[in-house]
Amino acid sequence: MAEKSTERQRSQNSGLDTPLELRSRLFPRFSADPDSFGRLTEGFARFMGTPQFLLYMTLFCAAWLSWNTLAPEAWQFDPRALNFTLLTLILSLQASYAAPLLLLAQNRQDDRDRVAIEQDRQTAARNLADTEYLTRELAALRIALREVATRDFVRSELKSLLEDLILASDSEEGELERREKSRDSKGSPKTQALPKVSAVKTGAAKPKVQKLDRQPPPSS
Repeated sequence: MAEKSTERQRSQNSGLDTPLELRSRLFPRFSADPDSFGRLTEGFARFMGTPQFLLYMTLFCAAWLSWNTLAPEAWQFDPRALNFTLLTLILSLQASYAAPLLLLAQNRQDDRDRVAIEQDRQTAARNLADTEYLTRELAALRIALREVATRDFVRSELKSLLEDLILASDSEEGELERREKSRDSKGSPKTQALPKVSAVKTGAAKPKVQKLDRQPPPSS
């Protein structure tokens, strides 16, 4: 019964309407680590683009051709009479593998460039936002500094206030002088406050006023 149920499940999972992940496979799927394989291919592709690889390849071809040309015919494994067929096959195989490896390395480099470009774009957007914020702050500071009183403005205001005080004091003195003159013209006695104060401070004695008795004139 168990075998029949498993067979039914396999037949049901092998239809075209079944997703590919649920279908039974004849051979197990080989899943390699893409990062490790990509690093390996990139390293090999970088080595193929170096002068050392060209030098080693040149030495290999020169040794192959010289051995199969100058060595005895019994020792030659790729004779010249066959136009070096084995060497041609080896070079063709190398070229057929080198092209996909180079494309894979190029694709990985494009992915890295795409990520770097996206990061640069985000960084540029952040820098632009920071620059705009700093610009707004500087504009606000300039507007605020216009309302702050400067040293020259304070000096000019103090000078104007001092001039107003001097004018006010001069006007008060002139008003007092006019009042004194008006009192003198009306016949009122002048006050001598300063001599009294000086006399009080020095402690001088007040002069005695002698009253003279006025005698009536003699009658005739």
